[in-house]
Amino acid sequence: MTPYYQVTIRLIAAIMRSQAESLERAAQAIFESLRADGVFHVFGSGHSHALAEEAFHRAGGLVPVNAIQEAFLTPLTSPRMSGQLERVPGLAKLILDGHDLRPGEVLMVISNSGINAVPVEIALEAKARGLTVIALTSLHHSQGVPSRHGSGKRLFEIADIVLDNCGEPGDAAVGYEGFQGRVGPTSLLAGAYIINSLVCRVVELFLAKGLTPPVYLSANLPGGDEHNRALEAKYRGRIRGL
Repeated sequence: MTPYYQVTIRLIAAIMRSQAESLERAAQAIFESLRADGVFHVFGSGHSHALAEEAFHRAGGLVPVNAIQEAFLTPLTSPRMSGQLERVPGLAKLILDGHDLRPGEVLMVISNSGINAVPVEIALEAKARGLTVIALTSLHHSQGVPSRHGSGKRLFEIADIVLDNCGEPGDAAVGYEGFQGRVGPTSLLAGAYIINSLVCRVVELFLAKGLTPPVYLSANLPGGDEHNRALEAKYRGRIRGL
């Protein structure tokens, strides 16, 4: 077995063991919002933007998901620039003003470190607007470093529900003798597992109430396009890009 395989097997086991209660609370919050015709909003900057995309417009995923994505906060822009912009205060309100966020809905903020200004302010601003905030973060990392936001708060200290990706400080989890650095980051793998676990549980909650869950079919299967367009019509104008 490779070292990374061993790390990831232990990681998923740790998430299953330690995050069950928080996952259930998060799934219940998302379900109650969606049942009331709400939208589930997801934000991630830096490499965490990939996890926001994992939740958005995805075969086997939930339809009423709005990805709050800005290219200038991701490595799609010059990493030197985007990394600095993630630390600039005052951007969160401008970003959220471009989306239709409503009280009672849920917003997940994904940040492995949970210390930079933009994700911290996204959480603060969303709570001020009456949304339930879920943090997907690394508690081991975040609890060991100071906030870069003027409030002194880290993401996990703001969120209503915290989902710990159980990652190592610095994300990379595999070390080698004679090499000072580490490789094998785990935040994306762990985050995808957590997000899709939430989707599965939300679907179970819909079914338990005798309701049809709003789930995408693959557009590459017969009837997929027609199925998806019919579901999307309900949320057009609420989800960017529809």
